[in-house]
Amino acid sequence: MTDPIATPASLRSSVRRAALAALIEPDPPAKASAVRALYACWLAGELDCDPDEPIDEPDGLPGRPLRPELVAPRRLLHRSMQSEAGRAVLLHALAHIEFNAINLALDAVWRFAGMPEAFYGDWLRVAAEEAHHFTLLAARLDQFGHAYGDFPAHDGLWDMCERTRGDVLARMALVPRTLEARGLDASPPIRARLVQAGDTASAAILDVILRDEVGHVRIGNHWFRHLCDGRGLDPHAAYVQLADEHRAPRLRGPFNFDARRDAGFDEAELAALVALDAAASGER
Repeated sequence: MTDPIATPASLRSSVRRAALAALIEPDPPAKASAVRALYACWLAGELDCDPDEPIDEPDGLPGRPLRPELVAPRRLLHRSMQSEAGRAVLLHALAHIEFNAINLALDAVWRFAGMPEAFYGDWLRVAAEEAHHFTLLAARLDQFGHAYGDFPAHDGLWDMCERTRGDVLARMALVPRTLEARGLDASPPIRARLVQAGDTASAAILDVILRDEVGHVRIGNHWFRHLCDGRGLDPHAAYVQLADEHRAPRLRGPFNFDARRDAGFDEAELAALVALDAAASGER
């Protein structure tokens, strides 16, 4: 059967419908390949953009494989990165995050009507870069004798996608600016432990991911503030309200202030994180 994502006819369709077709795809390598082809077509001007086109949501979102088994976070394996087995578990967890990140970006493209054309191009770019990250991690995992799906994983990222499905402002606030920004904080210490274990090849992949994720969070910050301006909202107050309303995870340090600054967080937001860090230190 011909792959509906890869046919020239579908790639010349609307970018939002094409993103939905890629989102439905359950096979991770096929999804990653389709998304990167889709972004290339967007850059070549081969996709139309109709922000106001009504699109019905199909069943079965997101498309994903039968494995990995999705479990509660407390049931996930935790092993030392000094062993190859432990690093394989880590690489699998990172691959799962990147696979979910592909789906999150695609969902933003198709779901939210009425946005400027640049919004759809930005999130298609994010999807393509997340697909590249997934491909790098899957290839590295293969060198450890494993494949994506070999270990359990949790569904926290997509859960937040579901919670924010009804409001693009909430999505921008709580996915790129909260969940993805946590990756900016987590990446340096993980990278340091990989280098300590002598795994410079895996550490190099984290360098690529961190570089790109700064840009992804910056995109989220841009559209969050754009939407706040359009609704006459103060971004700081709006974020606090949305985080409470949608039960966002509590932010915990240590924070990567340099990366967060590069990603577009302002000095008031960074000062609030400093206060969180100080309060947490006082509790310990």
